[in-house]
Amino acid sequence: MEFSWNPHPDSGITVQWIETNGQTFEVAQAGEGKKLALCLHGFPELHYSWRFQIPLLVEQGYRVWAPNMRGYGGSSKPTTVRDYALDHLCADVAALIDASGAEEVTLIAHDWGAIVAWAFAIQKIRPLKRLVIMNVPHPMVGQREIRHWRQLKRSWYIFFFQIPWLPEFLMSRGQGEPIKRAFSNMACDQSNFSDHVLEHYAKAATRPGSMRAMVNYYRALLRHRNVINVENKPITIPTLMIWGEEDSALNIKCAEGTEQWVENFTLHRLPGVSHWVQQEAPEKVNAILRDWLD
Repeated sequence: MEFSWNPHPDSGITVQWIETNGQTFEVAQAGEGKKLALCLHGFPELHYSWRFQIPLLVEQGYRVWAPNMRGYGGSSKPTTVRDYALDHLCADVAALIDASGAEEVTLIAHDWGAIVAWAFAIQKIRPLKRLVIMNVPHPMVGQREIRHWRQLKRSWYIFFFQIPWLPEFLMSRGQGEPIKRAFSNMACDQSNFSDHVLEHYAKAATRPGSMRAMVNYYRALLRHRNVINVENKPITIPTLMIWGEEDSALNIKCAEGTEQWVENFTLHRLPGVSHWVQQEAPEKVNAILRDWLD
């Protein structure tokens, strides 16, 4: 199987296949040691989304693993909607942590990866040292916000994705042009979304089975939403949230009220930055990460 990202040889980043939890994961790796930073990407992204953060995390003394989550890139693509429910996605994270042999884990996540990371931390499936969330609300805040028109109108695509076969058909057209537009149309600053960058995402998304798998995350979110209980279970580990304020998919209220469920909580809001926060504003995000992780 061809890798979906071939990092420059001088970057210190390699890509390896990791087999665990009955799946094969395409994992970008860098650094060494027993202190792991596990980075989870979102939709319609890849491990490539963390290309600006991986070197920083290595400098901070971490061994970094950034997997392509199931269904993405060269990773396994199970075929049913149920395969993409949160219990399976959390089991993948646990299995990757176990496979790494790490003694200490910081979980860093964006978008769909952050949905999984919240559930994983709330359930305490494996011990975590720290949690970093980018542009996804705590699930209880998400439940609050979806009851308001200010968020419901932005979440139209979740309901569109429930339609059989049509969403993946439309998003695969033109060799993945709609995938490219998902980044370029939402980004406030398109400097880091060149044609070369966007081609990584489009090419990976149009691999056989990829688009259906990616959309199945959203189908499973509604159809199998009770597989993990996230209510009234506080998170006690230090938690950082970084939020691009110009997120067109999630209203800014989604960043408010998190401290009700997270005891040790830090929020950094970035004005003028879109949903693609760690790619669009890597210098600002990395400065926040550097200070907070220190």
